[in-house]
Amino acid sequence: MLHYVAVIPDIDLDAHMVEAVFDICEWVPLWRGGVFDYHHYHSTAHEALGVASGTATLMLGGPGGREVTVDKGDVLVLPAGTAHCCLKASDDFLVVGAYPPGQENYDILRGEADERPAALERILNLPTPTTDPVGGDDGYLMNLWVRPSAPTR
Repeated sequence: MLHYVAVIPDIDLDAHMVEAVFDICEWVPLWRGGVFDYHHYHSTAHEALGVASGTATLMLGGPGGREVTVDKGDVLVLPAGTAHCCLKASDDFLVVGAYPPGQENYDILRGEADERPAALERILNLPTPTTDPVGGDDGYLMNLWVRPSAPTR
């Protein structure tokens, strides 16, 4: 998980500006809204959440995970399989959800036991993003998020 704090300038910041940043960096902005108040994750997509307004406390990593406060201008990058939910939010909280190209048809899973084996297989086979949703080719994600190589025999 990567948390960019106040990375999008607050000058006239709105959902259109967040979408423009994602577009420029070759991530596909698909929706505007809040974050579900129940734990969920995606097995078919990595996700970027850009905060266009307000503030919220999110739980990342499922029940017992880590509480993270996000504010206007922040961006979270969540690898596929990262459970998340909203614990509390201001009335004006608004995020833009974006995904790497080819991962726009994301699923929403809740961690049921019978879904895990297939979900884990999809997560393991999902390609890493080719750009960072904020920094493009030169963003932090490109250096920090490296999938380990398969062991050689």
